[in-house]
Amino acid sequence: MDLKDIKAIIDLMKKNSVSEFELEKQDFKIRLKRGITGGSGESHAQPTLSYVPTPAALTTTAVATAASPGQLATSNDTDIKSPMIGTFYRSPSPDAAPYVDVGTEVNPETVVCIIEAMKVMNEIKAEVHGVITQVLIENAKPVEFGQPLFKIRPA
Repeated sequence: MDLKDIKAIIDLMKKNSVSEFELEKQDFKIRLKRGITGGSGESHAQPTLSYVPTPAALTTTAVATAASPGQLATSNDTDIKSPMIGTFYRSPSPDAAPYVDVGTEVNPETVVCIIEAMKVMNEIKAEVHGVITQVLIENAKPVEFGQPLFKIRPA
């Protein structure tokens, strides 16, 4: 990751009011954290950068979310996670139907949403066969890297 990429992430953090960003790969981990200064409530502090080499074998932690009535979530469900920070959109345009809803059957090539990052619309695919059991993010809300977007029951 070069300095240009880090600056782009910082700009996205400021634009979307994200206070913390973390990216972990096999050979490194980067964490950006913005501080809030007192007074007007406006954030003036520059993000701080931490670089931590990590072991090649990474562990992941599961995020448990309670399903509300009418949702199909079970303990066997897996997450479709955001591959980037940006703004989450469920449909290709404001007047169009969502790409997927609870109960929609998907395959690895099915587009499930769009994430807008730096004015670029990125189609996010399911990457697995299964059925959508839960939509975890509201339309037009900011998302962070690795944040669960959907729950899916693998087929």
